[in-house]
Amino acid sequence: MQTYHYILASHHFLIEEEPLEEVLKERTRHYHEQEKEIDFWLVRNPAFLEAPEMAANKANCPKPPVAIISTNPQFITWLKLRLEYVITGEFNAPSATIPDPLASLTAVS
Repeated sequence: MQTYHYILASHHFLIEEEPLEEVLKERTRHYHEQEKEIDFWLVRNPAFLEAPEMAANKANCPKPPVAIISTNPQFITWLKLRLEYVITGEFNAPSATIPDPLASLTAVS
């Protein structure tokens, strides 16, 4: 089982108000330069919020939610400091309540 760390915010805040695309492109470039495997993912309408243990975070996040999920807790801490108005947390997966940590409830078109 793997521990996943995340920031959670509304789609409007993360995608439209913040320069998130620039931040993630820079992080990706840095990883490639360091020959490091990507350990973060952007998930729209994350399915992990449906787990009973995530009820409080789901209730506190404006809709529709977007999460950046990572196996690197330092990256999530850095994003929290950079973005400020986000919810942070962690979960273990796969589990009975979170079978796929990167699943989305939004169909990809």
